[in-house]
Amino acid sequence: MPYRRLPNTDTARIRAMKIALQKGKDVHPAKLAYSAKIIMRLQRFLPLFEQNIQLQKQAVSSQNNRCKDYNEIVKKAKIYLTHFIRVMNMAIFRGDLPAETRAYFGLATNESTVPALSNENELKAWGRRIIEGEENRLRKGGSPITNPTIAVVKIRFEGFLEACYNQSILEKKTRDYTERTAELRREADEIILQIWNEVEAAYNNLPEEIRKKECEAYGLIYFYRKNELKNKEAEKTENEMALSEKTETDKNEAEKTENENLPGTITEQQLF
Repeated sequence: MPYRRLPNTDTARIRAMKIALQKGKDVHPAKLAYSAKIIMRLQRFLPLFEQNIQLQKQAVSSQNNRCKDYNEIVKKAKIYLTHFIRVMNMAIFRGDLPAETRAYFGLATNESTVPALSNENELKAWGRRIIEGEENRLRKGGSPITNPTIAVVKIRFEGFLEACYNQSILEKKTRDYTERTAELRREADEIILQIWNEVEAAYNNLPEEIRKKECEAYGLIYFYRKNELKNKEAEKTENEMALSEKTETDKNEAEKTENENLPGTITEQQLF
């Protein structure tokens, strides 16, 4: 007996439920192989499941489409912040600014290292530190660092913060739809399993091939194991050979009968 395999993709789940639901609409309730109660559940659940999957796909697509622009904004903000620090270090190296200037930005006064800014959190932390540090330095009468100025750096940094916030909203929306889909997916599997169990139970007394055909009409999917598939192919070959032999035998019998009914080439009268 082949074994059934429950759907393992959302597309397959939807197809299985649609076949079962359509069967419920086409067949009289008294002859339906599964309970009418499930039809009501399918009618309520299937549109909800399809809609959530569609919304999830849209959220993922929107996030991916904006990802390129977002990465460019992050890149620009990082460039302006690192350039600002490098310009400050060059001014210190030339003697235009004292080494103590680095302390305003939370940097060691005896090092000219530029922060890595390798992730969003570091970019946020260092961005605020640099902007606040420069504004504090200017309030105390320090000469402004230019090319880029802190005003330009601030514009780029605030653009990054806004883009980061919007991206987080998209990510949360995608995550929420993904989690919701996972919950609905479990319910879909429960519904399909219940339908398939009831259908198989309804046709349990039928011969294997007929039972398999009737169940497949409700969307059940069956697979043969390797040994069963080999036996099935062997059985098919034997049947074909038997049919071929029977056809050949019938043909020979027909030719023999035909030859017996033909008049002889020499009659008894011709012999005397």
